[in-house]
Amino acid sequence: MKQINNYMDEVFYQYDATLEDVLSSIAENGMPAISVSRSSGKLLTMLASMTGAKAILEIGALGGYSGICLARGMEKKGTLTSLELEEKYAQLAANNLAKAGFGEHVTYMTGPALESLEKLVAEGQRFDFFFIDADKDNYENYLAYCIQLASPGAFIVTDNVLAGGSVADPKAAPKRYTAIMKKFNVTVANHPQLESVLLPIGDGMTVSKVKK
Repeated sequence: MKQINNYMDEVFYQYDATLEDVLSSIAENGMPAISVSRSSGKLLTMLASMTGAKAILEIGALGGYSGICLARGMEKKGTLTSLELEEKYAQLAANNLAKAGFGEHVTYMTGPALESLEKLVAEGQRFDFFFIDADKDNYENYLAYCIQLASPGAFIVTDNVLAGGSVADPKAAPKRYTAIMKKFNVTVANHPQLESVLLPIGDGMTVSKVKK
């Protein structure tokens, strides 16, 4: 997987100073280097643009790399709502989004994501694009909330679903969340409200469309 992803980044990714600065800021702040891959970020921008996303919900902000990719693809007057457990991470992400020109388009909600999601449901919020990239133990819970919050025909993108290839390759080193991702992928593939496909980019992404 790593060799394939390196090839994709080498051929399809053009140097992006803004995004590289985000990666540097994450390292400088002692945060984990777990942003989406460069090609995965490009895919997020393309998907948000292709779907005409106007209201995006991101679960897991880290330092704002994926947030910038999503914001670049959404409509000019679109909004990005990002959920992040750590206040420090959310602040860095907000600073990086502002530097990228999206400060007025993004709102951060800090604390446990399930609590923020419950609040959004209670408020009657609706979104047309979702990106899940947070704690794996709650992926199925996040998916359920996204479906509740989805406008008809909305898209849900989920990262890390290949768990380093261990969901499919018994020789690959298993991750702590390998079994979780195996179960999650089966759920997504067979969910009656979703039409889904798995893309082997980065650490794997499922792209799901909520049926109208």
